[in-house]
Amino acid sequence: MSIHQLPAVISGISLAVLPLAIAAQPASDADALDPIVVTATLGPKTVGESLSSVTVIDKDNIERQRPAEFGDLLQAQPGVNLVSDGNYGKTTSVFLRGAGSSGTVFLLDGIRLRSATVGIPPWQFLPPELVESVELVRGAKSSLYGADAVGGVVQAFTLDPEVGSRGWAEIQGGSHNTREITGGLAAREGRSSFLASGVYSDTDGTNVRAGGEDKGFRNAGGLAKLSHNFDQGGGAGLTVFQSEGNTEFEGGDTDFVIRAMGLHLEAVASDYWLTRIQFSEARDEQETFGSFPSTFDTLSRSARWENTLTADVHELVLGAEFMADEVEGSDQFAESSRSNSAVFGQGRLNFSATELMLSLRLDDNEAYGREETGGIALGHQLDGSHRLRLSYATSFRAPTFNDLYLEVPSDFGSYSGNPDLDPEKGQMVEVGLAGRYDSWFWDAAIYQNDVDDLITFVSDPNTSDSTVENVETARIRGVELSSGIETAGWNLAAALTYADTENRDTGARLPRRAEKNLRLDVDRVFSQWSLGASFIAESDRYNDPANASLLPGYGTVDMRAAWDFLPGWSASLKVDNLLDRRYSTSQGNDSVTFESFDYLSAGRTFMASIRYDFGQ
Repeated sequence: MSIHQLPAVISGISLAVLPLAIAAQPASDADALDPIVVTATLGPKTVGESLSSVTVIDKDNIERQRPAEFGDLLQAQPGVNLVSDGNYGKTTSVFLRGAGSSGTVFLLDGIRLRSATVGIPPWQFLPPELVESVELVRGAKSSLYGADAVGGVVQAFTLDPEVGSRGWAEIQGGSHNTREITGGLAAREGRSSFLASGVYSDTDGTNVRAGGEDKGFRNAGGLAKLSHNFDQGGGAGLTVFQSEGNTEFEGGDTDFVIRAMGLHLEAVASDYWLTRIQFSEARDEQETFGSFPSTFDTLSRSARWENTLTADVHELVLGAEFMADEVEGSDQFAESSRSNSAVFGQGRLNFSATELMLSLRLDDNEAYGREETGGIALGHQLDGSHRLRLSYATSFRAPTFNDLYLEVPSDFGSYSGNPDLDPEKGQMVEVGLAGRYDSWFWDAAIYQNDVDDLITFVSDPNTSDSTVENVETARIRGVELSSGIETAGWNLAAALTYADTENRDTGARLPRRAEKNLRLDVDRVFSQWSLGASFIAESDRYNDPANASLLPGYGTVDMRAAWDFLPGWSASLKVDNLLDRRYSTSQGNDSVTFESFDYLSAGRTFMASIRYDFGQ
């Protein structure tokens, strides 16, 4: 089936289940579980109005689930495959809707975080204690965010001050000699606010391979925010974030520093014109010691200007963006910097029950030239509770500095980047249907993404010299189902994903992607107590492109409880991986023998905490 045939098929599927869906429950308030999001479009819209597949992990969910790592929030969410080389700060990759690990854009308060050398975000180094909410937007979004938004965009929002002044302190301890201390102060008075928070954690970790030694992790993170809202509307804000520490792995350890700074200014130019500009800087610095020592540092600076123009119920957003990347490392790069200039626009037309959204972006990069991306989405409100959406969008994944310019000489086969690489290009079509009611919602989406010019590692069998080339294509098809209920103290969420990922040149499944995953979160909140559990299951996956190494599927159960035992005082206990499954989602190679081994997740772990909140 071609991408041109798919819309008719998936429209038929969606419309076939429509009568049952509409009969499910009458609603008096269709917006009860339709939160405002800002990542899916250029500007705040409800999830339904965004005409996108969006999952929101809000403050209450994060506080209840108490994730040990940021990746725990994303694991098995709709469309997500999360792969790691073990727990506690080990290398983590996110495959969103089957796109490669560098095919997802990660934003922290609007600031992009990534390594420009390897192309992936530092998921494992973001302390979840400094995060208030997460928006997970699935689908091609290069027409809004430029390069790498092939599978979608993940945006984490840091802690935000509440009205009044308050502070908090928390200590935690648990398995593998894990210790953590968190604290902060925040205030919001009138139109001004500030927040300062910090977290320090240290653990001996566990063995990440059978028979191996424990591999520890140490992390110190900090966050500072200042903001002021103007009397006439708009405002200004400053955010500074840093995470630094050390993580041990098989064959060595890595010192890391992740830093992000952002300054934004928003002003109401007229009754119909809102303008916003943001300046940001992000650093990803990593120095590795051991069998293969190396240093790779990325510095990214950007400026983004957006102008929102409204005319009655219609909206037009016009903007421009400039980004400059600089890299330094122990290995040689033929080029150590590049810049990207872009202009973009989004139009949203509202015709009562029907909405049309158009987006277009032009990127001009000094390394690989011009790329044009666009998108069109159509939504129709079938009744007070049910909305149908259809969309088509293009995307591209930019070659990294390693792909283009890295030079690694060796007597056993050298690697040379390919400066003539083209970006990977994707075309995604999607149909979705959603129902939102007073106390529950459901959402179903089916999509296909065709990706051309895959950047692929190739090696000369005679000399063992290697490089990368645009030589392959991929087809990714998937179905995503999600639902949530909030009623009478119960909070339930369910997500089910099926993805068929195929390399069209070889017929093999794309590596490290599970075909099926399931997530269930159940919590019961009482007056002073809360109890909860999460169940996650994923099917098998291949570790390699040739599909020669199969990693079996797994299932885990997490349990949690919390108790507000005195005014301002609370305690919690969490047991992760209750059934003690030491599963694997990736493989590595021994630094001496070069034999492959499975990276093991941690088994059953316990974590207990005591927290004190004070303030007015």
